[in-house]
Amino acid sequence: MADFILRAFIAGICIAIVAGPLGSFVVWRRMSYFGDTLAHSSLLGIALGILMDINLQLAVIASSIVFAFVLIFLQTRKTLSTDTLLGILAHSTLAIGILILSLSSTVQVNLVAYLFGDLLTIGSTDLYWIIAGTAVIGILLLKFWNTFLTITVHEELAEVEGVAVGKFHALMVLMVALLIAVSMKIVGVLLITSLLIIPPAAARRFASTPEQMALGASITGCLSVVLGLVMSYQWDTPAGPSVVATACVLFLIAYLSPSLSRSTRNQ
Repeated sequence: MADFILRAFIAGICIAIVAGPLGSFVVWRRMSYFGDTLAHSSLLGIALGILMDINLQLAVIASSIVFAFVLIFLQTRKTLSTDTLLGILAHSTLAIGILILSLSSTVQVNLVAYLFGDLLTIGSTDLYWIIAGTAVIGILLLKFWNTFLTITVHEELAEVEGVAVGKFHALMVLMVALLIAVSMKIVGVLLITSLLIIPPAAARRFASTPEQMALGASITGCLSVVLGLVMSYQWDTPAGPSVVATACVLFLIAYLSPSLSRSTRNQ
């Protein structure tokens, strides 16, 4: 197996494993627009990294974390509704990032790779960043799973019990930002949030507990990555859209299967 394919498989599996449970919280807490905004801002991080000639992975991680803090701060100001604020930040940072990249002749050919992911861009250093980033997220999820679940189920009751709801909400946003930053080269800026939302949505159909949904989301995400990367390799399709399209197919199968089975029993 070619080295770049092996690296892509390892990176994709690492991302899918932690994206499942983290994406479940994104679905439960209706934070998908946060993910979109952070994903779009990561392209600005790439553009600034090129402009200042610094390590791109560090630039993306730094910009994602900075914008996560900006989002948390502005959300507490209540000067604009959350959806309006997120919409402004998402599209303005994406537009500025694309403008900066388009003005640099050295990276014009890689713009599609940044937007939709590209197998060929996964290097050994990128893989190390992905493994380290997903390991940190996995450890935090395991350590604070019950706390995250408590503030998701009943935020007011968690506050009464002395849980620092604001701090844990901020931590969750930062975890989403970190996952987006390290996974950008696999799925791309425009489709990263799909890997956080679609697998949990598919797993929700069959899960009866939060833990079952998180595990099912991880399994669905891993299947999406493996099948999507195989499709990308065989037919030379962009990696990100291939993974997301596979996840969509699995989602449709998950939602149609119970209906099909009920209709068969009724006949």
